[in-house]
Amino acid sequence: MTPDASIIIVAYRSEDWLRRSLGALPEACRRPYEVIVVDNDSPDDSAGVVRREFPDAVLLEPAHNLGFARAVNLAARRARGRWLVLLNPDTEAHPGSLDALLDHAEAYPDAGVVGGRTLDEHGCVDPSSCWGVPSTWSTFCFATLLSTAFPRHRVLDPESLGRWERDDSREVGVVTGCLAAVRRDVWERLGGFDERFWMYGEDADLAVRMRAVGYRPRITPDAVVTHAVGASSSSRASKRVQVMRSKVTLARLHAPRWSRDVRVGLLVVGVALRAVLGRVSGRGDGWEEAWRRRGEWLPGYPAVDGQPGRVGPPDLPEEGRHG
Repeated sequence: MTPDASIIIVAYRSEDWLRRSLGALPEACRRPYEVIVVDNDSPDDSAGVVRREFPDAVLLEPAHNLGFARAVNLAARRARGRWLVLLNPDTEAHPGSLDALLDHAEAYPDAGVVGGRTLDEHGCVDPSSCWGVPSTWSTFCFATLLSTAFPRHRVLDPESLGRWERDDSREVGVVTGCLAAVRRDVWERLGGFDERFWMYGEDADLAVRMRAVGYRPRITPDAVVTHAVGASSSSRASKRVQVMRSKVTLARLHAPRWSRDVRVGLLVVGVALRAVLGRVSGRGDGWEEAWRRRGEWLPGYPAVDGQPGRVGPPDLPEEGRHG
């Protein structure tokens, strides 16, 4: 039977949570589905968990860590379903959640991509299932520390989408790759993820490209997953470096021409100020190292022949990715 949905999970150092994630799928999705797991050269037994305990899943084991975008694209090329469902390995989908996700996507074909509602392990809302599209104003708020001083403020931290608890269905700027359903023909029309994004930012790039051709991403509160934020992430400083590299790349790819250098300059100012505050406070939250490593992120991710869907140079860090 041809599956209705292809559930794609990119695993890296996710052994314990991967077992929970895969084990929850039969109750989360009653439609015919297939599971494709890409193990990104994990140092633990993530691949072994899939091989021994979930033999019906398709397991792809590239010889080295591909990064998130390239791994998803690899799985998508093997997928047979009409829908591609991206799911983090550190998530546990609640009963009926993926059915609700796909029902909503079918009800709103102009969405392009549909996400859901994520909860932390204590049952509290984790707002990272969606974000606002980065803008010159949101970057200014980052540079001036307004978004830090007033977190989840509708105006001063606009990418957070304010205090909205993700408890109703609405259009959003960006649906994150932690939980997302994309119709296969839409995915193929847009060429999937741009592989120059090693990790972080590929979902924002896809959303911007979707909006440019008329799609309007959405989320539904009925698709609920528990998300163990950071379960497979690297160090805080390394994550900050990768996030900043993605932000610079997004600005250079999608900001209006007049504002590209302005946005990159604002990002530099924002990191510099946080590094100073980190040194003064002694908190050691990764910003000082991010500032020292600015030579890594300030150039952004390089394009290969100027084309999306291509992977960057081999000196990119061999790290995993979580949403």
